[in-house]
Amino acid sequence: MSLIQHVHPLEGTDREEALVDLFLPPLERQFSNDRISERRLSFDSQFPGSQKSIRRIISYDALKPPEETLEEYGGLTPYRVPTAKRIAQIITTVLACWFASGIVFGFAALKPILIKENVFRELCKPEELDANVEVCFDQDLRLNFFFSLASTTANVSALPIGTMLDRYGPRVCYLFGCFCLTVGSILMSLAFQIAEFDGYTVGHFFLALGGTSIFLPSFQIANAFPKYSGSIVALVTGAFDASAAVFLFYRLAYESSEGRFKPQTFFLAYLAVPVLIVIAQLTLLPSESYKTPPQLEMKIQRAEDPMRDVHDSDEELPDDEIWRRRKQRSARRRRRLNKLDKLFGDPETRKKREEEEEQRHEASGVWGALHNKSARIQMTSPWFILITLLTVLQMVRMNYFIATIREQYDYMLDSTELARRINSFFDIALPLGGVLSTPFLGMMLDNISTPGVLLILVIIITIIGIVGSIPALWAGYVNVLLFVFLRPLYYSAMSDYAAKVFGFATFGRVYGTIICFSGLVNLSQTGIDALTKGTFGGNPIPVNASLASAAFVIGVSLVTYVSVQVHRWRKKIEEEEYAPSYAGTEVDSVLDSLLEADEDRNYGSFIPNRAPWEG
Repeated sequence: MSLIQHVHPLEGTDREEALVDLFLPPLERQFSNDRISERRLSFDSQFPGSQKSIRRIISYDALKPPEETLEEYGGLTPYRVPTAKRIAQIITTVLACWFASGIVFGFAALKPILIKENVFRELCKPEELDANVEVCFDQDLRLNFFFSLASTTANVSALPIGTMLDRYGPRVCYLFGCFCLTVGSILMSLAFQIAEFDGYTVGHFFLALGGTSIFLPSFQIANAFPKYSGSIVALVTGAFDASAAVFLFYRLAYESSEGRFKPQTFFLAYLAVPVLIVIAQLTLLPSESYKTPPQLEMKIQRAEDPMRDVHDSDEELPDDEIWRRRKQRSARRRRRLNKLDKLFGDPETRKKREEEEEQRHEASGVWGALHNKSARIQMTSPWFILITLLTVLQMVRMNYFIATIREQYDYMLDSTELARRINSFFDIALPLGGVLSTPFLGMMLDNISTPGVLLILVIIITIIGIVGSIPALWAGYVNVLLFVFLRPLYYSAMSDYAAKVFGFATFGRVYGTIICFSGLVNLSQTGIDALTKGTFGGNPIPVNASLASAAFVIGVSLVTYVSVQVHRWRKKIEEEEYAPSYAGTEVDSVLDSLLEADEDRNYGSFIPNRAPWEG
């Protein structure tokens, strides 16, 4: 997986003050001169309809400080590009993700081909060769290592690729990704042709790096149609899951040709993918990102302001010329506003969208927990530590399962044929499960509280741990079905958790750190594999049970902690909402005292008179 994961928005709101600050004593909020605006917001946010927030764009740059303001300028305005071309850009982007973004995660389908082609067979001992084992101990470890390195690369590379995306735009990321895919394909092809050349591991590394470079900037195409950005994000993430089927299709072609369609030929043919992506990037895809929804909102505000039709230089013109020019400006402004309304939605639609977003925030129960706190404070809190530990365990478990599913069931079922059937079912279910589950994941994250989602995760993790230890064919199929649903759910829930708890301002640093650290720990998969095959004689149950037990303990701790915090906040806010006074001070007097002399006291609404040229 990469830094950004399923059904997550590219922009959203951060609470201007963390929930943890809502429980400062009223007098402390009143007399703290260093936090005037936060004092007012923390008081007001305790009342319905007054939750103040600031809209932000998600940042993938782990080194860049959070932006406090959004600039209207920069980016391509969608309505300046024909609708047909924008549709073509979306289709092209989805296809690019489908064929390039996550092909390394189809390793379970590629591994049988590598074994048949005797990759790393030279590592086998003479007695293993004499016994004609399908795959020997050292060979299997080496094969699994080059997948664990690729999966680690896909996650760790999200930080530098995210920095590149924020600073240089999607075109540079796409071109760099195509370069990596080209290098990886060539190395893989040469490795199969030259016996002395070990290009498998390095080649797979470049394929993973190129996939992240294609996947990460692809989300920004969602801004081509802001009203449908959620559906476009779902298409992109679905394409990422579907890309795991690339090696599956090749394995089917390999088997149908009885091995004549050699891997070196396949990887040479795969070079067409980066070449076509480069051509599309230079001819069809946008050279810069489309304007984000907050930028479009700023344009709408400017287009709604009739005073922009008045220029200082008008005073030098005759009266009739002033009227004519201002009327022309008004007409242009209204045409621009109509285009923006068609693109982004009319005022009623935008208001409804904001209300739905507020409802999602309220349903989550944790929105704003640590918003606008420094990354250091966030990353030393139990919120961060517990979710990081759970993610470390889950990433190791999931990637270990992908790499060793056939060996695990070969041992537990004592049947190579039954293990092959489960492996084949998994090869199909993994990409298909991610695609089919994406719409349901969005609805789940929007309508179920964060503690509820975490509880569902822990329950599924526990069931998988139990079912994965049962040596039965039916248990194998159930395990696969639960796994292919848990994988996208887990990553979706984690990115959703990070945005709601830590906020968009520090998303790149906080969530990127979680994924990067978890990816590095994922390299321990080779040691776990060696432990299973050596100490436990190939029996995967002890390792699976141990990892599942540890995940259960940490998961229960996380759910308990989050649930207690949410309950405490809600109880406190309800008490203060219905309290008639604070420490003997009436609510109105507290509100008055919170207003500073230099703050705007204009509570009413001012509607300017209609200009004569507006009719």
